[in-house]
Amino acid sequence: MAFACSVVANEPFVNLATAHDRSSSPTEAVKHLQVQNEIKKSSPSWFLSLTSTVSNLLQLDLRVNKLPFEQSDSKSTSSSCFVFNNEIPACSPKEEISFLRSAIHGPGDWSPLLEPLHPSFRREIVKYGELAQATYDAFDSNPVSKYHGSCLYGRHRLFPALGLSHHGYVVTEYVYATSHVHLPNWLVRSFFPSLWSNDSNWMGFVAVSGDAESRRIGCRDIVVAWRGTVCPAEWIEDLKTSSNSSPRTRRRPRRAWLSQHLQLPGQTSHFTRSSASEQVMPELLRLVELYKKKGEEVSVTITGHSLGGALALLNAAEAGSLLPKDVAVKVISFGAPRVGNEEFGDMLRRDGVKILRMVTKQDVVPKMPGLFFNEGLNRTGWEWIYEHVGDVLELDARASPYLKKGVVDIAGFHGLETYLHLVDGYDRTEGGFRVGARRDVALVNKANGLLREELAIPANWFQPANKGMVKNEFGRWVLSGRDPEDIPSPCAANISGACSSTV
Repeated sequence: MAFACSVVANEPFVNLATAHDRSSSPTEAVKHLQVQNEIKKSSPSWFLSLTSTVSNLLQLDLRVNKLPFEQSDSKSTSSSCFVFNNEIPACSPKEEISFLRSAIHGPGDWSPLLEPLHPSFRREIVKYGELAQATYDAFDSNPVSKYHGSCLYGRHRLFPALGLSHHGYVVTEYVYATSHVHLPNWLVRSFFPSLWSNDSNWMGFVAVSGDAESRRIGCRDIVVAWRGTVCPAEWIEDLKTSSNSSPRTRRRPRRAWLSQHLQLPGQTSHFTRSSASEQVMPELLRLVELYKKKGEEVSVTITGHSLGGALALLNAAEAGSLLPKDVAVKVISFGAPRVGNEEFGDMLRRDGVKILRMVTKQDVVPKMPGLFFNEGLNRTGWEWIYEHVGDVLELDARASPYLKKGVVDIAGFHGLETYLHLVDGYDRTEGGFRVGARRDVALVNKANGLLREELAIPANWFQPANKGMVKNEFGRWVLSGRDPEDIPSPCAANISGACSSTV
């Protein structure tokens, strides 16, 4: 049975109820049907969670050509019937979508694409989410590393090293920042400040679409990806009790985000002689001017997860006011907290900034700082009331048959890979989990343990081999070094001004 491939990624489950019998004899086929009928009688819904090992013990032949969860309703699936099949390719089609440029990458409204979620738009959302995920995967979080807090790879090697070259983007700039706000496990300090920096952290990158990707989507797309945090439980109290706001503006974005973005006085290092904002905006202006001179349509997409989503919104507010008005500025954020008040939102709307927020019902972070102050208070004149802005795609972890039920996992539900899994499976509100979802579900457990045990995917499996330890020429285990092009330096990062970046 053929289906149009309108998905991003993992169909590793098949439905026992619709499996074709491929037995070698009629007698064996009858036996299989008898087994299935007995199962149906013993359980009215007979939706079982059987691993491939158990199914082999029952001698059920599950080798079928149908898509997983295939039922009469091809748009959704039961959340409890699956058999894991890891031999189905997690491929992602890259069809021509230039005819959708205005709707997706231009000034067009996103809301008509959301219900149901347009397949091409879904793939673009996942693409930007994977670029945001790169800021986590490439972050040196090893506390004993000489370059703790930096990027593991030079900017020319980032996407190849992470397997993201297929997206068709080239990194042009790295972004570094520091902050006086204490947010544990977000901004870290190196034990070797003379080799790296005791104050700066790698915060993300600027990238631009190559020629092939630009032709595919219909414009030259400039991406800014901001790193966030995956440990919300440890900074939730800081955000609940911090009510300071910007002395520079009545629009009042949260001070935690503001100090990170604008850099408060005295926050300097070789990598942060200018604020994160002052690093990003000149690069955006340079790239926009470069490609507009070539007569190309240009768009700017700013993405981030968690705190990175908050920074993306601040970055977009500045970009929307400084870039030419014919350059579409867009925000794709995942699990971001509220940032500004109503006036701040009005400014974004006036500047035509398009915003799409991915929010999971089980994630507490999008409710922050609204734990105390939010638009639900509905009282005018309170400048410290913070609100969300833009379109929202509301996800529900309960819709996925792959995730554990009835668990409380703050970090797991907040994780970006969980968000990308749910986006891949989303079709429409109350629509269940999409039949065609193909993104590899194992990615969910990279940094948590939300996947059901039947899948046999270990929790928190993403780490360097041997935690980065290698055996040296004398037979002793030592922490591996870095290739010269991966060693952070102000010149390589184009922060000092001594060198210029090129595309």
